[in-house]
Amino acid sequence: MTGTVAQEPQSAANGRPGRPLILTEDAVLLDDLLRLCAAAGATPEVRPRLPDQGGGWEAAPLVLVGDDAAHRVRGAARRRGVVLVGRDQDDPEVWQRAVRIGADHVLMLPDGEQWLVDRIADVVEGVGRPALTVGVIGGRGGAGASTLACALAVTAARHGTRTLLVDADPLGGGLDVLLGGESTEGLRWPAFAASRGRVGGGALEESLPRLHALRVLSWDRGDCVAVPPQAVRAVLAAARRRGGAVVVDLPRRLDEGVAEVLAQLDLAVLVVTGDLRAVAAAGRVASVVGMVVRDLRVAVRGPYAPGLDEREVARLLRLPLAGEVPVEPGLLRPRGTPKAPAASGRGPLSRFCAGFWEQALVESGGAR
Repeated sequence: MTGTVAQEPQSAANGRPGRPLILTEDAVLLDDLLRLCAAAGATPEVRPRLPDQGGGWEAAPLVLVGDDAAHRVRGAARRRGVVLVGRDQDDPEVWQRAVRIGADHVLMLPDGEQWLVDRIADVVEGVGRPALTVGVIGGRGGAGASTLACALAVTAARHGTRTLLVDADPLGGGLDVLLGGESTEGLRWPAFAASRGRVGGGALEESLPRLHALRVLSWDRGDCVAVPPQAVRAVLAAARRRGGAVVVDLPRRLDEGVAEVLAQLDLAVLVVTGDLRAVAAAGRVASVVGMVVRDLRVAVRGPYAPGLDEREVARLLRLPLAGEVPVEPGLLRPRGTPKAPAASGRGPLSRFCAGFWEQALVESGGAR
C-alpha cells in the first residue's frame, strides 16, 4: 500500500546506507523490532516520536512506525520506506492509519518477521542492482569449462568489478586449487551447509578466500560433497545482492542444488570442443540447461574435426555463438603449480574474456 510520496530518503553523508529509524513507545514491540534488526545486522536509531526538524525521518533509509506512534507521525513529509508495524491482526482501522501516514506497508508481528528481517538487511547492505551472474558448463568432460570460468572471473576482477567465483561442482577438485590458493584461509561450501533463510552478502564476501582480487567459494578436500538446495539458494542470492559479477562453474549433472543455481543465472555459456562426439554430448546438456536458463550460448574450443568450425558447432546446437575460446599455453609453472587463467591480462584468452564482459554488460544495460 502506497501513500502520496513527496521525496526519497536522503543518502548518508559518507555514501553508505543510513540506520533504520524506529518510532515507538511500546516496550514489547520495541524489543521485537530490536531483535529483528539484530538478526539483519542493523543498529537502528530509536525515537519515541518524530525527530525534531524531521532530519532523522527524512534521512533514514527505512522507518518502522509502531502502531502506537502512528498518530504522532501524522503531518510528517511523505516519503518512501515507511512500514507501520503492529500486532493486532483483527484491527480494521490499521489500514486507515497507514494511509494517513503514507506507509508503504502494514506489517503484523509475528507473521511478518522474516519479511521485515529481509527488508532491514536490504537497507543495511545498500541493495541495488544484482550482480550479472554467468554460469559456465562443459558440453562434456575436459572441455575446459572450469578454466574459462576462472578466466572470466579473473578478468572481471582485474577490471575493477566486484567479483565472486562460485564452484558448484563438488567433484571437480576445487577451483581454489586451479587458482593456486588451496591453502588460503577462508570458508568453503561445507561451512554453509546449515544456512537457512537469508545470508548476509557482506558477511559472505568477507568470509571467503581472496585470490587474484576476487572472492572464491570453493569446495574443500573433505568428505562433504553436497549442500542442501535451500542453502545453495540462500548463498547465491547473497552473492548476487552485492552487485558486480558472479561466475559459477557448473557440473554437467543436474540435481536440486544445481537447479537452484540455474534459476538465478542471467546467462550460461556451454563450452564445447570441436568434434562430433563432443557436439552430440553438448546437445544433451543444452536440452536440460535450456529448460531453465533462457540465455544459453555456446563457446567453442578447437582443434576441429574436418568440416567443423565454431559457427558450424553453434548451428548444429542451435545456440547463439559466444565466440571461440582460445587455448592459453603455459598455465602450469615449471614446478607444476597452476597459474590463474588470464591472470596476466595479456594473450588471446584475456582478450576473449574482456570482449565477453563488454558485450554482456552492454546487453544487460550497463555496469553493475
